Amino acid sequence: MSHTISFRPFELGKDFPMIMEWMHKEHVIPFWQLNISEEGLFKHMEKAVSDPHQKLYIGLLDGVPISYWECYWVKGDIVEDSYKTEPFDQGIHLLIGETSYLGKGLSQHLLRAMLEFQFDYQATQKVVAEPDCRNEKMIHVFEKCGFRKVEPIQLPDKKAMLMFCEREVFEKRWSSVYS
Repeated sequence: MSHTISFRPFELGKDFPMIMEWMHKEHVIPFWQLNISEEGLFKHMEKAVSDPHQKLYIGLLDGVPISYWECYWVKGDIVEDSYKTEPFDQGIHLLIGETSYLGKGLSQHLLRAMLEFQFDYQATQKVVAEPDCRNEKMIHVFEKCGFRKVEPIQLPDKKAMLMFCEREVFEKRWSSVYS
């Protein structure tokens, strides 16, 4: 069965009610810790939208919004001090918000599509992820897409597994899919 994966820019006015619902889902709370008041989350999202070093997206499957993405430049992010960065390294945060889409193997396909999008920027040679060390399912999905574990790091809000996906590894792993 074939699905159409697409991404569109996050729109605060349009998407906030959905994000408010997703951030309060049982599977999201431990890893995002944004199950806060509507006012608090709105302020958080306003700040995220206005942050010039990141772009926010809604991921769609066959036109249905099911995921939230933060794509960021590592330079200027808290993770920047965790390793020797290159100027065009990008990072990624994601969540699958709609519970009916969990456990169906879709995360890998969504992540691969977003990585392809990030690697469209030719100067980017590495995409970084830092999932919570407890989030074994997402760490496994990152590895299946071409990320490798680097080391655990301590960030202000979590103990994270620093992971890298190098362009060369990604392209080699998925070349048969795209040729």
